[in-house]
Amino acid sequence: MTYKFLLFDLDHTLLDFDAAEDVALTQLLKEEGVADIQEYKDYYIPMNKALWKDLELKKITKQELVNTRFSRLFEHFGIEKDGIHLAERYQFYLAQQGQIFSGAIELLDNLIDRGYELYAATNGITSIQTGRLTQSGLASYFNQVFISEQLQTQKPDALFYEIIGQQIPGFCKENTVMIGDSLTADIQGGNNAGIDTIWYNPHYLENKTQAKPIYEVHSYQELLDCLDSI
Repeated sequence: MTYKFLLFDLDHTLLDFDAAEDVALTQLLKEEGVADIQEYKDYYIPMNKALWKDLELKKITKQELVNTRFSRLFEHFGIEKDGIHLAERYQFYLAQQGQIFSGAIELLDNLIDRGYELYAATNGITSIQTGRLTQSGLASYFNQVFISEQLQTQKPDALFYEIIGQQIPGFCKENTVMIGDSLTADIQGGNNAGIDTIWYNPHYLENKTQAKPIYEVHSYQELLDCLDSI
């Protein structure tokens, strides 16, 4: 099967979210006068990941996640803070980050040269993702960027992909593949929507979920080789 439409996840696939998050958290915590910044990061990072998993499972809303994660962080250390204000400041800093993984630009150049249509399909906050894409230099590679906040639904919901399909001229599920690092969002989302998936797994993680990728690759070169072989 030959694919025409490539749906790319952004964070941990093309954009280096960990690097961006580290810088933005440092800037925010310095602004708030935190002395032991690393101690705060060590608590925040796993807590934040758990909240995003709860969002995927519909246990919380996006607004609840955004507005409470920093108040929860400071509350853990016995300090009361305005979570909404801190969220706004964090978003300001994060939107200025454009770190990408080595080889990402070369990958997208190669795919464009091969005639693929590229689209970004990301869970996230619009102002942050658009800002980071602009800073990264990747924005121009995508025909369109689909962000969960704008679509009012998120991966792994099938509706997320249905809305995307409605906005891509000539869209056909059989000619489309979702590429991303997250089994529970990208791969399960593709499964739910009836779209083929490529699991980008650079750290050779074990699949302990029910998500079933059609292909698994561990590098950008493997991704190119995989697409060539299809």
